Amino acid sequence: MSYVQIDFSQSKGKIKPMHAVNNGPIYKFASDQRITNLDAFKEAGIPYARTHDASFNSTYGGEHTVDVNFIFTDFDADPNDEASYDFACTDEYLKVIDAANIKAFYRLGSKIEHAVKKYNTLPPKDFQRWAVICEHIIKHYNYGWANGFHYGIEYWEIWNEPDLDPDDSAHKRCWGGTKKQFFEFYHVAATHLKKCFPELKIGGPALAHNVEWAADFIKQLNAPLDFFSWHIYTTMPKKITERSELIRKLLDDNGFKNTESILNEWNYVRGWRGNDWLYSLRKEKNIKGAAFIAGTMSTCQQTDVDMLMYYDARPGGMNGMFNTDIVCDILKGYYPFKMFNELYKLGTYVPPNVADEDIYVCSAKGEEGAAVMLTHYNENDDTPEKTFEINCTNIFKGHKKSVEVYILDNQDDMVLRRKEIFTGDDISLYLTLKLFTTVLLKINKLS
Repeated sequence: MSYVQIDFSQSKGKIKPMHAVNNGPIYKFASDQRITNLDAFKEAGIPYARTHDASFNSTYGGEHTVDVNFIFTDFDADPNDEASYDFACTDEYLKVIDAANIKAFYRLGSKIEHAVKKYNTLPPKDFQRWAVICEHIIKHYNYGWANGFHYGIEYWEIWNEPDLDPDDSAHKRCWGGTKKQFFEFYHVAATHLKKCFPELKIGGPALAHNVEWAADFIKQLNAPLDFFSWHIYTTMPKKITERSELIRKLLDDNGFKNTESILNEWNYVRGWRGNDWLYSLRKEKNIKGAAFIAGTMSTCQQTDVDMLMYYDARPGGMNGMFNTDIVCDILKGYYPFKMFNELYKLGTYVPPNVADEDIYVCSAKGEEGAAVMLTHYNENDDTPEKTFEINCTNIFKGHKKSVEVYILDNQDDMVLRRKEIFTGDDISLYLTLKLFTTVLLKINKLS
């Protein structure tokens, strides 16, 4: 039998925002044909929504939304003239994100382009002019310029996945230039924006996968890098942990010890082609995808990653949280976000001791309560169920405690299945979890 040991006299910093996402709720301020998941976002306490690929979705505003080329449609226009900008749809989209009490994480640049002809992913013909355009976009959303807003958006990300395709590729999907051109582009843009807004976090480059590319970028960089953003798609949370350690070491070894490491695209992917891709899409939307989400959140809390941002909460094939067409219908992958938020609200991370590599655990405490999220995950679909003992020690000494056990599995969606009262200082429970089951223990201090 396996065991999980949690000593609640211990703590290791704060619970980090492991339940952030790409893109925000679906909501129309006009009431006609409104189908929304706004309240679900609120209930899950989603802390941040990255705006990348928002322009794929018509309800957000489609190809009039977020991307620099869609806001500033004539690159030869005067960037200091508010008439040169089309903010309308992006205004509406960010209002929805704000209505859900979510902070926007704004990606400056373009969505990925899979079509045979590329329109907005080519390098700007004048890097400094592009930076000035972005300066005015920031002024609009943070400082009220051009009848704008005061959202206080903290994170501003320069571009997305410039390393996705090699320099000699004929169909570059995210950055149409060379690696050398991007390094120069980032330097110009980040330097200008940080000079204009020293109080904001300027970073990037939303690395797709190429670690050698990342090493060259970091080693050659002579520009602000408040956060380094990167992506990984895999079937094993352990691989995410390994990549996070590598990224942190690259940053630290090159003098960027204060630079945040932000994993702002991740999901379950076995492969990008053929049956592997179909398998991945199906699993992302069922209980296996949900367990992968919970396992990744738990293991990344233990790493040097500062934030996770799931790809994608936008309606589409890779959204395991909501029904693609009827977004008010909640899928299994939504509930790990809601479960993790219970830990996030408590605030203080308590490191668990776990004796089984298939059991992923994250625990937290506050003044009046504590919580533990446990997940049984293995890539092998035939892995048998696990029985283990969980011991919680030094938990609200001298007080009675109630323990509520919530289950997420094929049958139940975060359903309360068990409640017990404990009078001693410690708690001991036996749990049997089928594969891909996630459990939330809520511990409340009583008299």
